[in-house]
Amino acid sequence: MTETPKPLPEISAETRPYWDGLAAGRLLLQRCTGCGAIRHYPRPLCPACHSFEHDWVEAAGTATVHSWTVAHHPFHPAWRGAPPFTLVTADLPEGVRILAPLHGAGPEALRIGAPLRIGIEDNGQGLCLPVLHPA
Repeated sequence: MTETPKPLPEISAETRPYWDGLAAGRLLLQRCTGCGAIRHYPRPLCPACHSFEHDWVEAAGTATVHSWTVAHHPFHPAWRGAPPFTLVTADLPEGVRILAPLHGAGPEALRIGAPLRIGIEDNGQGLCLPVLHPA
């Protein structure tokens, strides 16, 4: 039986700096150059002032737990055998949220507001992704 590869995102010119940043070990966030609003996930239009202009800033690398869920069933054949795993929605000090898997602990280590640190790991398919670790 062959292993099903995990689906990969389509990297566009617009999101390339985000993915290149992760490959270099840095979580980059878009910042609107019109109003200064930070946004994550990368997208073309600022939700605050509707400007298309932006630059990229490096995230502090810290976060706090907003919420979490434990996945017990694979949502795609490529994740067969992976569950259970914990997905955390975390608040970044930059004012945005990120969704990433928890590594280095189980869900029993979590509580709302608990400090986290952001890590970056290669997914084994040539793509680096953010992960969260208890601080």
